[in-house]
Amino acid sequence: MKMHTLLVAVAVAAVLGGCQRTSYNGLNTQQQPAPLMPAPVGGVESGQLAPPMTPQPGEFPAAPTAQAPSVAPEVAAANAPEVTREALIGRWSASSGGSTCDVFLSLTKWTGGYRAASRGCVGNAAAISAWDVQGKQVILSDSSGNQVARLYQSANERYDGSTSAGQPISLSR
Repeated sequence: MKMHTLLVAVAVAAVLGGCQRTSYNGLNTQQQPAPLMPAPVGGVESGQLAPPMTPQPGEFPAAPTAQAPSVAPEVAAANAPEVTREALIGRWSASSGGSTCDVFLSLTKWTGGYRAASRGCVGNAAAISAWDVQGKQVILSDSSGNQVARLYQSANERYDGSTSAGQPISLSR
């Protein structure tokens, strides 16, 4: 019992000892630093802005055009390096139709090859739920096993190709 009382007393003393105010030998810790001098500012320019461009009623700006792949698919297939499944595992940024999203590739067996998941994707990329490697190609598929896109390695950590609708798509990290 004496040992128990002694341990409680030591614990209480340690806790209370930690609650004391620390003194810094008379230093005033409430003192504010001196204000800094403002930096010099150059002259101000003035001038007239160009008038805003306002479209006429019923007139729409030209729609952006997708850039065609610079290399024909047959040439890309012939020059593409061999692809391994292990090199594709993990998170990728997918770009298609002017938007970017995340695609996650795993080695879990799934309809159409291996399990894939997309986050924040729109259009064809939103349907990606499976993937596989066929020769030098990466095939992305939907949950029914239908092909969504076909890609070739174009650079280190980058794959370019097209969707089944003919739209350019790329995976990069």
